[in-house]
Amino acid sequence: MRLSGRKASRFTRSWAPPQRIVLVSLLGLNAAAFIVQLFLTSWNQPFVLEYLGLSDRGINDAYAWQFFTAPLLHNNIWHFAADILVLYFIGRDVEAIIGQRQFLFLYLFGALSGELGHLFLMPSDCVLFAASGGVAAIFVAYATILPELEMTTLLLFMVPVRLKMRRLAQIALVGAVALLLFDRSGPVGHSAFVGGAVAGWFYAHLLGFGRTSFLQHILRQRRLEAARLQSMTADQFVAEEIDPLLEKISQRGLASLSRRERRLLEQAREKMLSENAP
Repeated sequence: MRLSGRKASRFTRSWAPPQRIVLVSLLGLNAAAFIVQLFLTSWNQPFVLEYLGLSDRGINDAYAWQFFTAPLLHNNIWHFAADILVLYFIGRDVEAIIGQRQFLFLYLFGALSGELGHLFLMPSDCVLFAASGGVAAIFVAYATILPELEMTTLLLFMVPVRLKMRRLAQIALVGAVALLLFDRSGPVGHSAFVGGAVAGWFYAHLLGFGRTSFLQHILRQRRLEAARLQSMTADQFVAEEIDPLLEKISQRGLASLSRRERRLLEQAREKMLSENAP
């Protein structure tokens, strides 16, 4: 059956590409900020370093606006180009997967985490141009969501190599850590990558992606344990949980109980009161 010559019904909804308002806005904001940065640098470079980039000196002088201006700054044109390319080609997939709202939160969380990572990991005389924080969060979140996805990258900018996304993220993280160790003076941008990467991994796990982490395993075990204790009757609770504690108290004293064991005693009291209540 031929479809190309058919006329659309007036009841047919026209197809439209997915809206990418957040992604386009972030791209436009970064581009506009870079143009302004170039103008300000040519006019007065110390102004950008002292007042717009994030630094210990700025924090001590209460320049709170640096937390908002630093994520819009890039070290050079190559730094800007790399961030824009990653933000566009990977960001559009991440935004489609997690939605515009979560995508914006992910970017902002990565930007803030990149700044905090810089403050903890770098010397006080370093000035941070933090545009890579939000981009790193999106990049690592993508690798967490689709770790087995194969990507083609250029080795030494010449040889095409296919790597899985998780491997590509690991290589980028190792490179960022190496720069943290060897490039620790002046204006830098790489120090935001590590904090942003951790934020991206953590945020993706909060949304339910990635392998079960150690933290998720602990939280799951605690939920299961709480549900098990909640389902017990008072007699079962006393027999299985409290009697061993009473034996321990008789042998070692009340001070030997851990915080968890003290909570069990309190839960037993609450269960008995609730079951005996009229």
